[in-house]
Amino acid sequence: MFVSSLKPDQQIFGDLSSIAAFLPVGNISMDNYVAVFDRVPAARFLINSIGISVVTVALGVLINSLAAFALSRMRVRGKSVILTLIIATLIVPFETLALPLVWWVNQLPAFQLDASGFAFTQGWLDSYQVQIIPFIANAFSIYLFHQYFESIPKELDEAARMDGAGWFRIYRKVVMPLSGPAIATVAILTFLPAWNSYLWPLMVVQSEELRPVMVGVQYFFQLNVSWGEVMAYTSLITLPVVALFIAFQRSFVNSIASSGVKG
Repeated sequence: MFVSSLKPDQQIFGDLSSIAAFLPVGNISMDNYVAVFDRVPAARFLINSIGISVVTVALGVLINSLAAFALSRMRVRGKSVILTLIIATLIVPFETLALPLVWWVNQLPAFQLDASGFAFTQGWLDSYQVQIIPFIANAFSIYLFHQYFESIPKELDEAARMDGAGWFRIYRKVVMPLSGPAIATVAILTFLPAWNSYLWPLMVVQSEELRPVMVGVQYFFQLNVSWGEVMAYTSLITLPVVALFIAFQRSFVNSIASSGVKG
């Protein structure tokens, strides 16, 4: 993909039958990358996706870890049933929820800032929050945090409570500092769907300035398809994901390895 993004279309198809398709040889240039920014507002799409993904990850780590902490460390009646119900939601495909979710978010109150001040409106369609808030809570993230918290000795909680610490302080000062691998894994697994989101923004976002990067892919297939530009655009939107995984690779592997270990 990256090598093809450096070649004109004629050379891309000419090299398909040989090893040259994988080598940066021939007429190599950055013209396709320049053309991407001329054809679509790629910079705006990238900024939108980065902002949406970062906020979703930050809020997702906070909300899901708090839920998992309550189910793992606190005395909650029926918490095993609650956890089972949360995990059961994983079997429901998003496509079955999409249309009801569109209806619900269109009924929610919203505030807008205009020249006259704050105005009360109804509906979240065509906004940033509609791309973030429905995806903060995640059943798998709660389960992953829960399993990791279970591997942390609860004697640490008892020692902290003897020193006068409350539950939130235990969460903030004891449990979360020991949960770096789980945090990194949840961050990656939350970032990927947020970054790759296509169906949902296509349904709820009409304004071009609010669209994420994946919706921008369709711009390249509307008139004359330039495969070099397609490869350049997809290379651009792949780099943040690769960089994130490389940065957290060790923590990701450690969390997966330790999430099923107890005792």
